[in-house]
Amino acid sequence: MSQRIGFIGTRFAGTDGVSLESAKWAEVLWHHQHVSYWYGGKLDRSPDISMEVPHAYFGHPDNVWINERVFGKRKRSRDVTQRIFAIAEYLKDTLYQFVERFDIDILIVENALCIPMNIPLGVAITHFIAETGFNTIAHHHDFYWERDRFSVNAVGDILSMAFPPSLPSIQHVTINSFANQELSHRRGESSLLVPNVLNFEAPPPQPDDYSREFRRDIGLEPDDIIFLQPTRVVPRKGIEHSIALVSQLKNPKCKLVVSHEAGDEGHDYMMALMDMAEQENVDLRFISTKVGDIRTVREGGERTYTLADAYQQADFITYPSIYEGFGNALLEAFYYRKPVLVNRYSIYVADIEPLGAKVITMNGYITRDIVKQVQRTIEDAAFREEMVEHNYELGRRFYSYSVLRRKLRSLITNFTGADDL
Repeated sequence: MSQRIGFIGTRFAGTDGVSLESAKWAEVLWHHQHVSYWYGGKLDRSPDISMEVPHAYFGHPDNVWINERVFGKRKRSRDVTQRIFAIAEYLKDTLYQFVERFDIDILIVENALCIPMNIPLGVAITHFIAETGFNTIAHHHDFYWERDRFSVNAVGDILSMAFPPSLPSIQHVTINSFANQELSHRRGESSLLVPNVLNFEAPPPQPDDYSREFRRDIGLEPDDIIFLQPTRVVPRKGIEHSIALVSQLKNPKCKLVVSHEAGDEGHDYMMALMDMAEQENVDLRFISTKVGDIRTVREGGERTYTLADAYQQADFITYPSIYEGFGNALLEAFYYRKPVLVNRYSIYVADIEPLGAKVITMNGYITRDIVKQVQRTIEDAAFREEMVEHNYELGRRFYSYSVLRRKLRSLITNFTGADDL
């Protein structure tokens, strides 16, 4: 029996990990006749199947105002408390409207009950579920206790209540083994571990005439060697290590291209990277304005590209993240058959490395040996081909849609009592 699934989050738009992963869940559910609807503060879904509520977006001025007064502080004022719960009450009303408008059967909450970017939304969802007993899958990508920026706060009571809540109608989903264990230790809540996935059963399309214009449109020559950093520009992504790598290669044809925008943590880091690249004589390019969800040709003939186009045209992927909840960019490198440098962040060490991935690894800094390995990977086609084919097969076995399909079948069946997937 098909179910009407309501996805809830602060944002379903762009190329951030939560937006991309939720779309994959919806795709797998859709293939089995389940229909998806969307609720969020910033959406790029069709208005026919979605409900956009500006206050649900973490970047709304009211939410920014709240966050400025509760993080990095030990106590909050009375007016902050009043505003949190006033907005939460309003958002709860919109949740009732969303469920009624689309006749929702099951809710899937994407990251809004674990990372307190929008505190009123987390409170609203928690109160809604508590009042209705609604069947809910809480898909947790990042917990607040994993981020230093939330460690000092004046909302400990609210975080304990809503991030995440402990309610009988919620099934919790975590994306890595550490989060799975920590949720159990901190909240006494069990969770199903569902890794991030890609559709490895359907290989990526070959480059076409459109994607072949990518290099020229970002100002590169056909024989330039593109080192793609497919991440947002935030400190935990370790982009300074990518600059150090390209600098030590001492090859003017090597260019470092960063695909995403600065995100929600300001632009100081980007400015520091630009200064570093200038000092190290590294050609660094930020191209977020040229990368989007779909290909478009703007007025005047300016083309924009998808992240897939960027991967197809890249020669090497840099992924020196200090911390990751999972590591979508690593899976994408496997999927597009590109060699990759990985900083051995904890989730990689615990969940991915034991599977036998063939990547170039670093332990917090670039060494001469790493530079030599990268040089060999670029120059030795047979060595590179064996590496990327091995990783593609690993992705197909452990991180494909078939894995997600089995996990979602279990979650949906727990609610319906029937094997609906």
